Amino acid sequence: MSKHKEELEHRLKLRNIKLSDYDDIREIMVSIYRDQGGAWTKQELKNQLKAFPEGQICIEDNGKVVAAALSLIVDYSKFGDNHTYDQITGYGKFDTHDDEGDTLYGTDVFVHKDYRGMRLGRRLYDARKELCENLNLRSIIAGGRIPGYSKFYDQMTPRKYIDLVKSKEIFDPVLSFQLANEFHVRKVITKYLPEDTDSRAYATLLEWINIYYEKDEKLIGNKKSIVRLGLVQWKMRRFNSVDDLMQQVEFFVDTVSGYKSDFCLLPEFFNAPLLAEFNDMDASEAIRNLADYTDEIITRMSDLALSYNVNIIAGSMPEYDGKKLRNVSYLCRRDGTTDKQYKLHITPDEASYWGLQGGNGIRVFDTDAGKIGILICYDVEFPELGRILAEQEMDILFVPFWTDTKNAFLRVNICAKARAIENECYVAITGSVGNLPRVENMDIQFSQSAIYSPSDFSFPHDATVAQASENAETTIVADVDLDLLTKQRKAGSVRNLEQRRLDLYSIHWKKKK
Repeated sequence: MSKHKEELEHRLKLRNIKLSDYDDIREIMVSIYRDQGGAWTKQELKNQLKAFPEGQICIEDNGKVVAAALSLIVDYSKFGDNHTYDQITGYGKFDTHDDEGDTLYGTDVFVHKDYRGMRLGRRLYDARKELCENLNLRSIIAGGRIPGYSKFYDQMTPRKYIDLVKSKEIFDPVLSFQLANEFHVRKVITKYLPEDTDSRAYATLLEWINIYYEKDEKLIGNKKSIVRLGLVQWKMRRFNSVDDLMQQVEFFVDTVSGYKSDFCLLPEFFNAPLLAEFNDMDASEAIRNLADYTDEIITRMSDLALSYNVNIIAGSMPEYDGKKLRNVSYLCRRDGTTDKQYKLHITPDEASYWGLQGGNGIRVFDTDAGKIGILICYDVEFPELGRILAEQEMDILFVPFWTDTKNAFLRVNICAKARAIENECYVAITGSVGNLPRVENMDIQFSQSAIYSPSDFSFPHDATVAQASENAETTIVADVDLDLLTKQRKAGSVRNLEQRRLDLYSIHWKKKK
């Protein structure tokens, strides 16, 4: 390789600024800010490095600094939105830096003119975001110039100009770049940099929100990021008693708990084998007799949740109050508390054969491993329900189901995956397999349990986290990352929740009269 070619090759390196970089930094600042005060003095840079060395970042090329970003940490409540550049930087001394502050304040970003078009500014912005996240700061705030406004100041207000830049009708060399880097304009401020004639002394106050910010860090008991799900693909078999049934339940709870799962999901009507005891009865009478076991099963299920340290979604069971027969799923938390979710939509067969009726409410449940929702089988085929839960910040949707044929299973399966994608959440589904020859209306089963995710770069390419074999008694144990959901909702390739046209449509829950 010729010496000339070696000289032309770039060797970019992102690192923290050193005082010895001053001459390179001064060269860039003088060329860019000649009419706005020029460069920092060497003593000012020394003060900045002493106050917050981690916040002063540069990119070097073959040993020469060609771009830099400066910042400090502030308690933003002490300054508020109506500050000036000199006030928040301590007139360049950075004595306003506060290690206990909540905000990373960006003071400068500059790139050598010979390196424009290489997206070095984006690299510096990404480094700042990483710093903000690692320091657990609430946000990045910066005052932004709007140099393009000088061409339009006699035609429109700064706010109108900013709106047109947002909609890409006008290009501003500074603001357009900042908006493209996920900053939003908090407000327009005046006299931020009085010497900035191109911006007519106006500036934008910009903010980037750290979606991972935790206000109160705790040594133990923090919200989980990685959550482990255990799904039981249950085989229908004859049980002679509730004891026999619960012995099999405990086997699977023990199994998924042994892998330190946070949740154990059972299928819809997992207790159906007990119907064999009532084969001499009419179907509607038999299901009501089965409901007599529900309280005992839930009491024992709650004991299992406590003793095995796992949150159990107890599939679903019939519940009869003497007037109405419903299908209910119980959440048995490992802290000893319980909640329940009724099935809202009853299939024509369930209504005509058993006389089941739908519930009238839906909600998100708080757990020690995230916010969850439960939709029983048919309910997942109604997209409005998933969206209502998503609007309540649901992380994981659990769907216990029972299907007899493959086409019935595919309805549940395909709709479950759609709910994961459109609501940017995880969806876990499980059903039962095998057959119950002497139990009417529950005689055959088809299942392929699975965990689904959104469909984007951070997730599996087919939006499938894990999937069981068809029609085999088994378990799925898999991890899901809740932080990835947060990232998806704010920075995904598409953002189904954030980008809804709420000016055109919405979903409203009607209160029951």
